[in-house]
Amino acid sequence: MSFRPLGSVAPTETLEIGNGLSLVPRVKLLLTIYRSDASVKPIDEWQLKRALIDFLNDSLSISLTVPEEDLDIRRFKDLKKRKREDPVASGSLCIRDLGFLNRKPNANNTDKDEDAMMLEERKFSEWKKSLVDRMDGMELNIEGVKFRLSVVVPPSDDFDGLRKGWEEFYAFQSRGHHYSRGGKKQPDTLVLKGLPSRWFAEPRVSSKPSMLVTHTIFSVFGKIRNLNVAEDDDPGKNTEESGDIVSGLQCKIVVQFEKYEHFYAALKVLCGRSMQKQGSRLRADYEATWHRDDFLPNAHATRSEALERNQSQAMTAGSYIPRYQPRNARLGPETAHPRRFKD
Repeated sequence: MSFRPLGSVAPTETLEIGNGLSLVPRVKLLLTIYRSDASVKPIDEWQLKRALIDFLNDSLSISLTVPEEDLDIRRFKDLKKRKREDPVASGSLCIRDLGFLNRKPNANNTDKDEDAMMLEERKFSEWKKSLVDRMDGMELNIEGVKFRLSVVVPPSDDFDGLRKGWEEFYAFQSRGHHYSRGGKKQPDTLVLKGLPSRWFAEPRVSSKPSMLVTHTIFSVFGKIRNLNVAEDDDPGKNTEESGDIVSGLQCKIVVQFEKYEHFYAALKVLCGRSMQKQGSRLRADYEATWHRDDFLPNAHATRSEALERNQSQAMTAGSYIPRYQPRNARLGPETAHPRRFKD
């Protein structure tokens, strides 16, 4: 499969990455719902969903059609214990039909079209910002009960925010794990969470993710230095409360590239997209971010582990370094100082 340059992929275009997997564009928004009146009437999630879907379809300059499965609203279970100013529900909205933002087809669409690409990215960013500004703070009236909506873009979908984060981190931190030729500290490791394990497994062999399959898939983004695949044991607070995610079905992938440029391009194209498998209707709305510490998960050993390792190495060389013991234990029961107690 010929892999097109990542720099020529518009934010509204689908990118095939091999093994039947594609990166499908989307706009994801996190929703938080508050009461804006003194009503104590129970929340109806279905009515809230219908009100938001109607708003997106009828009240915007460009009508947006959102299927019900792409809008998730769940009320909090402990509403009676919450204060009046606390949120009563949360959820997420995914807008996948972005065809109205696509540029016109161009047979000569290569790196030469850099100005057009920048214009398209700016157009997409401005539209997304206007949508967030339009929805954030809006009021919903559900049968006389008023609610206020708070809307934000997830940090993992905000590439500019992620880039600003690592630039500030390496500007003010004295340590780093990667240096460019000019001596500037830069990240090289990205982290993906919430991906189906079976999509990275060897067919008819195992349902667990395979290092070989995962390496083959992500090597299209650039040369890989290190790779780690494990079960995603932290799927998120919302999924833990709902119980929808079964342990072992999702995986966490950590990829360390040899070049900062490959890391940068990969993270940019992974942000704001979902992963889809050919022949499957499931879309994985993963989280993408960068890693600021050493790549190896167990690189930072505890002091006790380091001490035991040094002792074993010294014993192998023919010497012995005793473990730390309390002073009384070293003196022995006969020579230990007696403890003093108040009469």
